[in-house]
Amino acid sequence: MGGRVTYLGEFEQVVLLAVVRLSEHAYGTNIRREIAARGGRAVSIGAAYATLDRLVDKGYLRSREVADRGGSARRYFTITRAGIAALEESRTLQARMWDGIELRPAFARDATGKPPRKS
Repeated sequence: MGGRVTYLGEFEQVVLLAVVRLSEHAYGTNIRREIAARGGRAVSIGAAYATLDRLVDKGYLRSREVADRGGSARRYFTITRAGIAALEESRTLQARMWDGIELRPAFARDATGKPPRKS
């Protein structure tokens, strides 16, 4: 593996997956709606565009402006081959990390650091 390795953060993965799902309809507002609908989390427009711009800078997304009927422009996003490879690597890494792990209440701790009481 040559060159610099850039790992995806959790929110970057979510944004990339939303772009893939939305396909040709991937622009800021739709991406935010997709994340809210599927992920159950509200995303500010600032956080969305900061992440989208960062993913463009990393080469994982491409953007293009398209004028709508009202004369204003929308930025549409598409995933690149590098973006697909980054998502696949993230999925593989998570699968390797989760392999063999079974979370049980015995490992859980409460806010004070104490294990849960047995019934």
